[in-house]
Amino acid sequence: MRKPIDIFLFCLTWGFAALTLISLLFIIIHVLINGIPHLTPTLFERRFTTDNVSMFPAIISTIFFVLLTLLMAVPLGIFASIYLVEYVKKGSKIVTLIRSATEMLAGIPSVVYGLFGMLMFVEFFGFGWSLISGSLTLTVMILPVVIRTTEEALKSVQGGYREGGFALGAGKLRVVFRIVLPSAIPGILAGVILAIGRIVGETAALIFTAGTIPQVPQELTQSARTLAVHMWALSAEAHHTNEAYATAVILLLIVLGINTASAVIARLITAKTK
Repeated sequence: MRKPIDIFLFCLTWGFAALTLISLLFIIIHVLINGIPHLTPTLFERRFTTDNVSMFPAIISTIFFVLLTLLMAVPLGIFASIYLVEYVKKGSKIVTLIRSATEMLAGIPSVVYGLFGMLMFVEFFGFGWSLISGSLTLTVMILPVVIRTTEEALKSVQGGYREGGFALGAGKLRVVFRIVLPSAIPGILAGVILAIGRIVGETAALIFTAGTIPQVPQELTQSARTLAVHMWALSAEAHHTNEAYATAVILLLIVLGINTASAVIARLITAKTK
């Protein structure tokens, strides 16, 4: 017989899970109902004007921000995690310090990152409101997520894999990059997906560092706006609420496409490593 506390916790867990699912479905349905009817060809024109309020420049800029930020944050986060898990001794004060720092960074509000990026990259380094300033700020923002998820993914790899590699005469570096890292790729991609979601949905940090100019940046030093910033700018103007909902639909589709592609890539890589 189950104890009453077990039944209570079981119902509580499933209740919160159902509440989460219902909330997600409500948000998606609400956005689709209010956004799809307002998706018009003028919203996808190449150049933004006050008449068409095109989101096309914001779509391209969002892709630029995602690619540039991941290019800087993912390698740095993966290498840092490899050092913490594979090379530093357990119980080291360095590991404790770095983990505490990453946890603190993960809890800092995005507007604080925006102010930091404005003072550091926009003013101190003189990059101005630009693509590079926004990407560097986002890199600092998502780095804790990449480090912690990669660290947990590396820890989840069975110790027998490492021991087997060493027994066959492979060196430390070869074992890490040929055995451990490929086995941890699904977990690493999960962290990358979380990072992409934060990049795509960020507004406060980019308003302070990248600006809000609706254009496709031709250089790293030019200002640009992402879809999230574009949606914020439209919703701030009362007469563009419908276009803001339409932008939210495209934003949802982009996030869904990225998550689906990442899941497919993870399965393919996992199948090859088995």
